[in-house]
Amino acid sequence: MNTVSKPTIPSPAPRSSKPEILAEEIIERLTYRIGKDAKVAKPHDWLTATILVIRDRIIDKWMESTRKVYATGDKRVYYLSLEFLIGRLMRDAVSNLGLMEQVRDALASLGVDVSVIAGLEPDAALGNGGLGRLAACFMESMATVDVPAYGYGIRYVHGLFRQQLADGWQVELPESWLAHGNPWEFERRESAYEIGFGGTVDVVNNPEGEPRYVWKPAERVIAAAFDTPVVGWRGRRVNTLRLWSAQPIDPILLDAFNAGDHIGALRESNKAESLTRVLYPADATPAGQELRLRQEFFFSSASLQDILRRHLQQYDDFTSLPDKVAIQLNDTHPAVSIAELMRLLCDVHGLDFDQAWDITRGTIGYTNHTLLPEALESWPIPLFERLLPRHMQIIYAINAKVLLEARKTKTFSETEIRSISLIEESGERRVRMGNLAFVGAHSINGVSALHTDLMKVTVFADLHKLYPDRINNKTNGITPRRWLQQCNPGLTSLIRETIGDDFLDDAEKLKPLDKFANDAGFQEKFAAVKRANKVALSNLVASRMGIKLDPSAMFDIQIKRIHEYKRQLLNVIEAVALYDQIRSHPELDWVPRVKLFAGKAAPSYHNAKLIIKLINDVARTINNDPAVRGLLKVVFVPNYNVSLAEVMVPAADLSEQISTAGMEASGTGNMKFALNGALTIGTLDGANVEMRDHVGEDNIIIFGLRADEVAAARGDGHNPRAIIEASRELSQALSAISSGVFSHDDRNRYAALIEGIYAHDWFMVAADFDAYAQAQRDVDQLWTDPSAWNAKAVCNTARMGWFSSDRTIRQYAKEIWRAG
Repeated sequence: MNTVSKPTIPSPAPRSSKPEILAEEIIERLTYRIGKDAKVAKPHDWLTATILVIRDRIIDKWMESTRKVYATGDKRVYYLSLEFLIGRLMRDAVSNLGLMEQVRDALASLGVDVSVIAGLEPDAALGNGGLGRLAACFMESMATVDVPAYGYGIRYVHGLFRQQLADGWQVELPESWLAHGNPWEFERRESAYEIGFGGTVDVVNNPEGEPRYVWKPAERVIAAAFDTPVVGWRGRRVNTLRLWSAQPIDPILLDAFNAGDHIGALRESNKAESLTRVLYPADATPAGQELRLRQEFFFSSASLQDILRRHLQQYDDFTSLPDKVAIQLNDTHPAVSIAELMRLLCDVHGLDFDQAWDITRGTIGYTNHTLLPEALESWPIPLFERLLPRHMQIIYAINAKVLLEARKTKTFSETEIRSISLIEESGERRVRMGNLAFVGAHSINGVSALHTDLMKVTVFADLHKLYPDRINNKTNGITPRRWLQQCNPGLTSLIRETIGDDFLDDAEKLKPLDKFANDAGFQEKFAAVKRANKVALSNLVASRMGIKLDPSAMFDIQIKRIHEYKRQLLNVIEAVALYDQIRSHPELDWVPRVKLFAGKAAPSYHNAKLIIKLINDVARTINNDPAVRGLLKVVFVPNYNVSLAEVMVPAADLSEQISTAGMEASGTGNMKFALNGALTIGTLDGANVEMRDHVGEDNIIIFGLRADEVAAARGDGHNPRAIIEASRELSQALSAISSGVFSHDDRNRYAALIEGIYAHDWFMVAADFDAYAQAQRDVDQLWTDPSAWNAKAVCNTARMGWFSSDRTIRQYAKEIWRAG
């Protein structure tokens, strides 16, 4: 028999990194890919041409990485996350390839400033905050430490909203990051899957007598794949971020269109596209809840179908799935994957239930990011059953298996059995997605030591009792490439000049910097870098907001999602108290301070949006009062995103990490600030606990109640009114806010917000105020000794290497995924 062998495809020749060659390629892309003459090209044309040149170099390494995995049969990791807050990619990619100087020189030879065009790249608005930024750091670190991985998420057209301020109120506008296309991505037409919703479940009896279940969805959409390469440090590996876009099966109903119903003819297209239109649609309405559940199932199902297809390309069956595939669920959003993987294995591929259950649990891991019960997600049974009828059957079957297992131990009370159940029975019956993720995973990890310990005694106490070996800790980390090398090149250059380049490959090798903490010459250079970063932030604030800042003042920064437990309210109340003291005691030697805030509030979160308004009302009053003499300014910088953080983080003198103890799972902003030489003022919450252990108690300012004290106070009938009345500064500040001193147009605007502190103080604002205010005065005192301050700041930078996401990923790979 004649056979035709496949031709050998030669590998492309290595591409030159010489600036003159890069310049030639940029002109070539500008001419033939964008269709512009260099003489008339605009900055955005140069940006796209440069990205295309860099992308070509990444593609070579991308294909090499993919071939290697197929050749070696290495285990793949699949990271499922509803958010990937990746920010701008060009500087990240160029830096990781080691081409920053060459690209800068190439563009300069063409009369183009790389910093100008890099600033034009839109932020990929695919996340809300820490959850999405962590996923982005993890993707970069997986490529850096050579773990073969895919990230799976949604290609939101608008993503998280763009925030504007209208008279101090948050206004949500669409963030159109895809308006002019995305030169980083590749559409994969062959990777498209049907996703169903609704319909019925039929039972078909097999010849062996075992029933087979066939889900017949009433609606179907297509999940289309778009791939973005994610390059690791020094280009060692390039992994893939695969984002799903929803497309209709029939883009237009021609009969309806020809009948004159031009709008109705597009209803299927509009319905499909709404799935991937916006990140976190408001879920205050039933329609909003349904869209959220549809989104979560859509991307979970598409990802799992893709994973199983890829596995069958290399292996004969699914018995090897846990050995070759690790699926990590980033919080509860993809928890429906447990039921969907069971459906695919049983209904589509013919495995029996018990075999599928063993494979599912052996393959899936679950990362928990919150102790807030409402954030664990649950869905009303009628909604879930109507939208995913087969999955509801599977969840009931899983629940029966788990509850019978618990009953057989004869160690669980009825109350504990109800707690373990996947179905919430008190009040409206709901599907508990956190419980589903827990029982369907072989590993459940927290993201800081404190958070993991609290998981075992709070939200998952009874499930931990049933499965005592599943919960483990993996403290979060950040990528030092973006959060030191790229966002703070001045500090990076100073460190290289001082201790060499080893820290570029291993962040824990920042430790030798410690011995320079008290070196006067080094301190002077360190302080100069910080001042330059503060000047850059001052210029940004001036250009965007028309507010002039003094770079000599202490920059006190709190940037994160606006939420009551993160306690921006505590910060602004203390600002009001400080304002009163400055006016009342002008004779004292006050430390000049700028309090900077940034962050977005969920559109339906009334109190969070009210806190933004309060910050802006307080800012207007304080900043315009001549009695303050410029000693205190309050600024809320709108539209917080990764690019804004890259300017604010290196400029911070003081990092506000003041969440109610026991409520912040980890935090990663705290790590970014400390790595860049800011001192932390914070509670013993989340990763602050481990940061204190690493940087030393003398180099962090800790205040307030501990997690166990918060729980005890809530349990023992906390009396905030008595605390407030005993604190002169607090009572005066609350009275000023609630009586309308800062809201002349609406005297009662903040009355209910402040009454909540008097009535229950759930977030311990009153309980922690005096300790916080005193800690701030201690900070003032330290600031008056620049040498002591700078020594502590240097120690923070030197001792934060352990919080690299490379370390975190190595722990995941070794202890959970068994990969890499």
